[in-house]
Amino acid sequence: MPSNTTRLSMTSGDVPGGAPAFGWFRLKYLVFAVIFAMMAYVLVHNERFIIDPTHPVWNHYEPFKWWLLPHGIAGACVLFLAPLQFSNRLRARHITLHRTVGGIYVIAVMVLAPIGVLIQYYDEAQGAARSFTIETVIQSALLLTTTGLALLNILQGNVTRHRQWMFRSYAVALTFLEVRVILGVFGLDNPIDWHVVETVVWSCAAAAILLGDIANEIHERQQERARPSRA
Repeated sequence: MPSNTTRLSMTSGDVPGGAPAFGWFRLKYLVFAVIFAMMAYVLVHNERFIIDPTHPVWNHYEPFKWWLLPHGIAGACVLFLAPLQFSNRLRARHITLHRTVGGIYVIAVMVLAPIGVLIQYYDEAQGAARSFTIETVIQSALLLTTTGLALLNILQGNVTRHRQWMFRSYAVALTFLEVRVILGVFGLDNPIDWHVVETVVWSCAAAAILLGDIANEIHERQQERARPSRA
């Protein structure tokens, strides 16, 4: 029976006998390449106002601008730190760092989610519907719940379920990028139509858990294929 340390050292891309699941390895890095490309697009297309104090979008952010700093820092931590949690090498060789990054991720989610609801509530004064605030409450609850279950399972020593809930948690967090990429690529954010934005956000939030479970399904199938067959 492997010890807790041994079990934690077994990576999501490893199989008994130490043979890596190369198919999953390649797919994982392809997915993260797409995610980082989305991050780059959003930074250029949506977040240029950060270094431009004269950008007109500051008029929109004026009522809640002081909430943007903790919200933005927490969101950046969630988006940039989560990929490290799926790093097989980091988890196997630097378990303390892996746990520290995981702890920061959990704290960032606890900051990000409620402030996101508050900001969306302020947006009602600028044309957003109350239904949009309700959507943000649901989306925030999904992020908090999936992250909380990931934390609970790792505290109980269940690495498999911890990984599964982390997939779901990150899938929910990625709606931040997906919404902005969809709106930007298809020219739906200039000018902003709150009804269109809300529809896109609802769609991405509704698909998040499904996408997380698809990732889990692909991972489990790769694991099964990589296991040596028993005579």
